[in-house]
Formats: sequence, structure tokens, C-alpha cells
Amino acid sequence: AFFSFQAACAAAAGKALARRRAAPVSSPPFFCVSRPAMNPLPLAVTSGEPAGIGPDICLNLPAAALPRRTVVLGDIGLLRQRAEQLGKNVAIADYHPEHSPESGTLEVLHIPLRAPCRAGEADPANAAYVLELLDTAHAGIAAGRFAAMVTAPLHKGVINDARLSGCLFQGHTEYLAAKAGAKRVVMMLAGGGLRVALLTTHLPLKDVPAAITGDTVLETARILHHDLRHKFAIAQPRILLAGLNPHAGEGGHLGREEIDVMIPALHQLQSEGIDIRGPYPADTLFQPFMLEGADAVLAAYHDQGLPVLKYASFGEGVNITLGLPFIRTSVDHGTALDLAGSGRARSGSLLEAVRLAHELAGKAA
Repeated sequence: AFFSFQAACAAAAGKALARRRAAPVSSPPFFCVSRPAMNPLPLAVTSGEPAGIGPDICLNLPAAALPRRTVVLGDIGLLRQRAEQLGKNVAIADYHPEHSPESGTLEVLHIPLRAPCRAGEADPANAAYVLELLDTAHAGIAAGRFAAMVTAPLHKGVINDARLSGCLFQGHTEYLAAKAGAKRVVMMLAGGGLRVALLTTHLPLKDVPAAITGDTVLETARILHHDLRHKFAIAQPRILLAGLNPHAGEGGHLGREEIDVMIPALHQLQSEGIDIRGPYPADTLFQPFMLEGADAVLAAYHDQGLPVLKYASFGEGVNITLGLPFIRTSVDHGTALDLAGSGRARSGSLLEAVRLAHELAGKAA
């Protein structure tokens, strides 16, 4: 009975959030190079941590009915080696922009590993290689060679172990924000009929309350509203804000962040014409009757919103970075070192990320 109820809720939520209430807005203010409809720019897919499942799932791309030309950034020898290990008969070829590939070919923009790699055995010596994948994709977008970036998972701990700089590497999102000069970016996952954005991302739970300031709520909600309009072509987005505390603070008895920080920020946003409502108790917010007509939920912290979304869509969800001057989507899972080279890694999330990147790039063209 539980699973029947869950399925009904997921279906209702999906129906509600799948709606688009108006025509696309014009002239999106983010970088994108237009191309004729018959010859769109390709997508760049970074293959991520070489010892993880990123190379494995990239090998599944040629068998999928992809909506546009897709180029994998990575070491071509590694991909061939992993295909042999997995027993996959995949045609792998160097990417040449001026030549169209044969059907079923995995096109690879070759970037060499820094050190030999074995599946499941991450090596900090290859951390610079992983970052070069991102740098190359970013440079390609800026130069008008790629329409968008899709990222397979990397391993933050391995990159930090490499001590490439004096700064803590926090992840794709923060790294790309720094490269693009974006003051603030927003992490949003989509899947299972839901869109969930986050006020805070990769913070210890003890640090979350201090990080939720009036400016955090204002800036995050504005970016979310802007990109729902300009990247997702939703003319009048409706956003639901989750409270930080149980029962959204219970009128101040369980915490005052809702009263002192969130509600004044909501009033300011509403005065700007942004349709944002709340703060709502998180334990009842993800109900079909609450989500009806909503376009996104803005959760206070990582493990408040994402467990719900991943329960509804794990393996097929997509991570989207909002606030960047280009389109970046990603998988909803990690490197899964224990699955690398085993043939058990699923590529559903990567395929969805590619399809969503194509869709968003089409809206931007």
C-alpha cells in the first residue's frame, strides 16, 4: 500500500510541475552562440574522475538516441581501455569539429591523463586532469565551440588530497562559478516531476543557520526566478520556500530564522513581483496538494530537499547550476568507485542531463 501511495503522489507531483503556464520569454541574457537549427553546436561532456564510473557511463552515449552531437572530454586511451574491460563494442574516435562522425561513434576530445589509472583506484596525481576537463569545456563554451557543458562526477576528496592550491575544492558548482566570475550560483536538481533548489549547498549542518541570511534568501530566490524564466522559459514562476526549522519554527518556539530572516526577505521579493510563498514546514511541503501549480521548491539546506527528489528520481535526476552565464547540467550521483569497471553503473542520469542541456540550449538559441 505504501508504494502505491508513493507512486500516486509522484504521478500527481509530476503532473503539477510539468505544466508550463505561458510562452517563452525573449532575449535571454546569458551567453549562447546561435546556430542554424540543422547544425547546432555540440554538447561537451566531461568524463569526470577517471577511476570512477564517469568513463563507464560515457561509453553508453553512442547507443542512446541523443538529441544533438555530443563530445566526451577525456583520455581516449582510458575510454578504450574501459570499454575493453567492460566488454563493450564501442567505436571510439577523435573529435574533429569539421567532420561528422559515423552513427554509433563516441567522439572524444582527447585530454591525456597525468598518471596511469585503474578502475576503482583514484589517484590524486590525476586531479589536475579532472580540472583540465572542466577548463577545456568552459573555454569551448566561451569560444562558441560548445553549446553547453554536461559533467560526469568527480571526487572532491581526491582533488583536495592533491593540494593543487591553498583553497578547499568544494565541487563543480563552486569551481565553475569562480571561473565564470559569478558572484552567486544556485544548485538545483530536477527529476521525478520536481525541481528543488538550495539556499545552502555543501556545508556542515552546524554552519547552515548562520549561512541563511536575508541576502542569501534574496539573491538565491532572484537567481532561481530569473533562470526559471530565461533558461526554462516559464514566464511567471511560482516558488515555494521551505522553512529551516521543524514546523517552520512553530511561531518562533522552535527557532526564529523564519520570522527574523525568511519572512522579511519574502516580503521584499514579493514586492519585486516574484511569486514566492512560504516558509512552509519541510515535512509537509512535498505533498501533491502543496506542489500543485508550483515550479520549484527552494530548500534551506542540502539534506532537506535532495533526499525527497532523489527518492523520486535517483538514477534519472539532473543537477543544474543556475546563475552561470552558460548552461551546465550534471548527474545526480557520485563517482561510485566500487562500481567502476564492473558493468553495473547506470547511465540514466547522464542521458537525462544531456537531454536537458540540449533542451535548455535550444531555448537559448
